[in-house]
Amino acid sequence: MLVHVDEVVKPNWPLDFVRWGRLKGVQVVMVANGPGRKLAGAAVDVVKANQKMDALISIGFCGGLRPSLQPCDIFVASEVVDVGPALLPASQKSFKTGKLLCSDRVVSNAAEKAQLANAGADAVEMEAAAVVARANQCGVPFYAVRVVTDTCDQDFPVDFNRMRSPDGRFSRSRIIAAALRKPGTVIPQLIKLKRTTKRAALALGDFLADARF
Repeated sequence: MLVHVDEVVKPNWPLDFVRWGRLKGVQVVMVANGPGRKLAGAAVDVVKANQKMDALISIGFCGGLRPSLQPCDIFVASEVVDVGPALLPASQKSFKTGKLLCSDRVVSNAAEKAQLANAGADAVEMEAAAVVARANQCGVPFYAVRVVTDTCDQDFPVDFNRMRSPDGRFSRSRIIAAALRKPGTVIPQLIKLKRTTKRAALALGDFLADARF
């Protein structure tokens, strides 16, 4: 995403990642604060305290719950399940749309994904509900733009819920320890997942640079 942004500045805000700049002449603020609603909501609160907001866009990775969603596909939510609707941007690039479910835990295997699909969701992630709630409170437009990293029939090599620290962030040391317990199977799968997420992040950045909100 940053490769498309001009005049990038790093403000001193208490978040894991903060940058602001101009995207196609429009000022944008990009923040990240870790997985889950609590951390995402805190990130929006910091932005609100320091910057006027004209719209909120929840971006990041998601898991596909339908066979039609494949790695690196762009998924734009029409609604966040049980929270509220979302707007669709205009773009010359293709994207898929549907219902996005926000979960406070990592949905890590195909059986869990099938249950969520049967309940009506099309994709799953961990932060959008907190962002749409704050968009509604502030009376600003809300968008949720995600990129698929894992498919409906895919199991993660480790239970990432067990890899989280008390504040909800992923613990690198716990992930490494889990990988070393089964290096022959877990490490290759983690490497493959890392490569997929890298390609997905590039696809998401290219889409956002083209989109009009």
